Amino acid sequence: MTDQEEARILAALDLAVGAAPARARIEAIVARAGRRLRESPGEPLAWEPVPLDVYTSPLPEAIRSSWVFVVRGGTATGAERHPNSHQRMMSYRGSGDFQTRAGGDWRSHLLTSDPAAPIEGRWISIPPGVWHKGVVPGADWVVVSFHTATQLELVEERPAAEAGGPVRRRRYAGQGRARPGPASRGEGREP
Repeated sequence: MTDQEEARILAALDLAVGAAPARARIEAIVARAGRRLRESPGEPLAWEPVPLDVYTSPLPEAIRSSWVFVVRGGTATGAERHPNSHQRMMSYRGSGDFQTRAGGDWRSHLLTSDPAAPIEGRWISIPPGVWHKGVVPGADWVVVSFHTATQLELVEERPAAEAGGPVRRRRYAGQGRARPGPASRGEGREP
């Protein structure tokens, strides 16, 4: 995919999230996820899927699911990756550092919710298999995420508890919220 194609995708997603009917429904989802986060003080984040029909502007053809995440202020989400989905995420409310690691060191992407900021200051695009984590030094951070995997297919992988162990896998939605799966040795260390 060219940078120009990716820019078109992000612009279409930005337009979809910014439409008044979508924002009204997203706000209701943010309120529910925020309430769940307050009720679970030990959790770094809470989330809820966003039905695609919330978006009145056309979505890019590859988009199969959307999510709202509320990340607790003063926390880091921990490293994760999605082997089966390209993720595009926007800062909806607040700000944070969304870090990626495709090899080598972690790279910071400071994101803001300021609508006057350029799109690259509000959005990030994460190809499949790229490690990422959110770091939120201030207040809770609300993000809206789009994936090329459906709600039931989206797989999250996290590093194993012990170096060299298999990656821990789960699905965000569907049967069983935690679904360990096979992974190759050496892939599960903290990236």
